[in-house]
Amino acid sequence: MSPLRAAPSEARSAGRAAPRAPAPARRAAVPWAAAALVVALLLVVIVRLPWAGDLGIHAATIERLRHSFLHPGDPLVHADVPSPYYSPWMLLLGCLARLTGLSVFVVLRVAALTGLALLVTGVWRYVRTLSRHPAAPALAALSLVLLWGTELINWSGFLSLNSLALTVSYPSVLALGLAFHHWAWLSRALRTPSGWGTWLGLGALWALILLCHQFTGVVDTLGALATVLAARPPRPLWRGLAAGTALGLALLWLWPYYDFFALFRAGGDLEEVHRALYTEFAGRYWLALLGVAAMVQRWRRDRLDPLALFFALGALVCAAGFVTGHYSWGRALPAALIPAQLAAALAVVGGGRRAVRVRWAWVLAAALALGAWAQAGVLGYAVGRDRLPDVLAADYTAPWTGYHWITPYVKYGEVVMTRDFAARLVPAYGAYTVAPGYPDFFLPDESRREAAVQRFYARGTPRAVRRDILRAYDVRWVVDGPRTERDPALRPVAHGPDGQILYAVAP
Repeated sequence: MSPLRAAPSEARSAGRAAPRAPAPARRAAVPWAAAALVVALLLVVIVRLPWAGDLGIHAATIERLRHSFLHPGDPLVHADVPSPYYSPWMLLLGCLARLTGLSVFVVLRVAALTGLALLVTGVWRYVRTLSRHPAAPALAALSLVLLWGTELINWSGFLSLNSLALTVSYPSVLALGLAFHHWAWLSRALRTPSGWGTWLGLGALWALILLCHQFTGVVDTLGALATVLAARPPRPLWRGLAAGTALGLALLWLWPYYDFFALFRAGGDLEEVHRALYTEFAGRYWLALLGVAAMVQRWRRDRLDPLALFFALGALVCAAGFVTGHYSWGRALPAALIPAQLAAALAVVGGGRRAVRVRWAWVLAAALALGAWAQAGVLGYAVGRDRLPDVLAADYTAPWTGYHWITPYVKYGEVVMTRDFAARLVPAYGAYTVAPGYPDFFLPDESRREAAVQRFYARGTPRAVRRDILRAYDVRWVVDGPRTERDPALRPVAHGPDGQILYAVAP
C-alpha cells in the first residue's frame, strides 16, 4: 500500500495537506515545462512547414517513389540513375503517399511528427542510461537545442532549435532520433545478458540509420563506438557485436536503390559546399564550451566515460576534415556537440557537492537563456514575421516562396528550364529540371547539364543554340524574368512572384 493510502483517517479528516512531492521531482518541474514549450513550438512549426534548405528534394523524392517504386530515377532531373535519397524511410513515405493520395507536403508533415517523436523519446531513453535524476532528460533536451552559440547555424543533422525547426521533416531528424534509441539500446545490451536477436537488431538499426541519412549515420557510428569502448565488454559479447556489424554491412551492401559504399568516393563540389561548416566557428558553438568544461570533469573521474570518448572521436574526425580539406567530415560535428551538451546538462544533476551543482545550474540556466534569445527568431516560423517584435524580426530569415503557381500548367514528369534556387523547388511539384539544384554524385553528366543551363541564360547566346539546348533535354517550360528580346519559341503563360514568368516552349 502506498504511503498516502496508509495515512490514518484522522490525519485526513483533520485537513492536513497532502505530502509534498520529493525535492528532485519539484525541481524537475521547471525544466520539463520549458522542454514542453519547445516541443509545442515545434509542433506549431510543423503545421506551417516553412520551406528552406532541402525540403524540395525530399518532396521530389517522395513524388518519384509515389509514381514508381522499382525505377524512380533521379529525383531532380530526367535520368535513370540511382540516388542516395532513396532510403528505407523515404520508400515508406512514398508508399504512404501512393496509398492515401495525400499531398507530398502533408506526407512531409507526417514525417516531421514521426521524426520529432523518435527524437524526443530517443533523447529520454539515452539520457536515462546516463542518469536517473528526474530532471536529466528535460535538461538534456534543452541543452541539445539551445547550447550552441549566438550566430545561427542551419544544417540537417544539427540540433539547434532554429535548424531543427527548418529540418524537422527531413530524414536527418528521424535518423538522429533513431541514433539516440540505438545508443540507449546498445548501452543496455552491454550491461545485461542479451541474445542473438538483440545484437542482430542493433546491426539492422545501425544500417537503417546509415541508409536514411549517411552523415547522421557517421555520428551514430561514433557514438556506438564510444559506448562499446566505455563498456569494456568481455570476450563473449564481442561475438554478438561482430554478428550485428556483419548484418549491418550486409544490409548496406544489399540495398537496391544505390551503392552505399560508392559514397566514399564522393568529393569535389561536396567538399566545397561543406567548407562553410568551418567558418564563424566560435560564434556558432561557443556556448557548448560549458559542456567541454563539464566533460573534463567527467574524464577526470573516468578515463573511459562514454560521453568523453564520444566527444573525443567527434572532435578528431572534424579536426581531420579541416586539416585534410575533407570539409564534408564537418558533418560529424554533432558527434562532438551532442556529448558536450549532454555533459553540461548532467553536471547539474550529477554527484558531488550540492554547492557545486547549484553553481552549475545557474551557469547552465544563463547559457540556455542566452541561447534561447539568440534563436528567438524561430518564433517567426510559428507565428509569422509580422507578429515578431522588431528586435527579433531583425534576425528572422524568411522561408522560401514555393512554385505552386506553375502547377496548373506544368504536369508531372515534364522538364522545366530553371536556375539558382528555383532548381531546388520546382522538382517538389513533380517536374524535372535540366540541371540538379544540388551536387549529384551519381549523375554522370552533371557538369554538362550545368553548363547547358548557364549558356541558355547567358546574354548573347544565339537563339538557335538556346533552341538546341531545349530540344536536347526535352524542355517543355522555362522559368525566367521578362525577356528583352522576343522569341517565338517561348510563350508567356503565367506570372509568379519577384517578376518571374513561366514560358511554354513551342513544339
